[in-house]
Amino acid sequence: MRAMILAAGRGERLRPLTDSIPKPLVEVGGKPLIEHHLQALAEAGFREIVINQGHLGNMLRTAMGDGGRWDITIHWSNEQPEALETGGGILQALPLLGSLPFLVVNGDIWTDYPYSHLRSIKCDWAHLVMIPNPPHNLRGDFALLNARIRIEGGDKLTFSGIGVYHPRLFDDCTPGKFSVVPLLRSTMENHLVTGETYKGGWEDIGTLERLEAVRVNIG
Repeated sequence: MRAMILAAGRGERLRPLTDSIPKPLVEVGGKPLIEHHLQALAEAGFREIVINQGHLGNMLRTAMGDGGRWDITIHWSNEQPEALETGGGILQALPLLGSLPFLVVNGDIWTDYPYSHLRSIKCDWAHLVMIPNPPHNLRGDFALLNARIRIEGGDKLTFSGIGVYHPRLFDDCTPGKFSVVPLLRSTMENHLVTGETYKGGWEDIGTLERLEAVRVNIG
């Protein structure tokens, strides 16, 4: 299984920090955030990892290189000068991700989720990792009933930004800028999206306040 880290976003809510560095290079726990993902994925057995580059993406590519220091191969998907959002970014990177299900991780989260668990997931369309609702999203996103993700129908949880997608999920998509969320919602309506709940470490690095909180929590 291959993996993709979504890392092309501008990081508007982290300005002025992200005026001079791309969001994935923001330091957390003594190293760039994206290094936490790369190290965890490598330890979980992933060897081929795709990273999309957008805002200040050349800095990111120079810093991470080809992945050799983690014994992985990094493939770069260039979205400059304008990022394609989650769906458009994944669609553009499909030739690098292959014909089998692949893992996607939002680059602006910190987590200790065991990525190795997802290598054995049977994914015909999509499989999402859900978490208990954090303070900034108390209403949640989707319900999880009998291992299926539903738009409605129960207490809602928050989508962690970690998921496994089958390439067929994108069969009817047109290249360009779009979010993966409407695509997932339409697939949920047919009860084709599976899911699980993770109650371990997870933090969103979406704002300067959350960034500082994470730095305090993990050192």
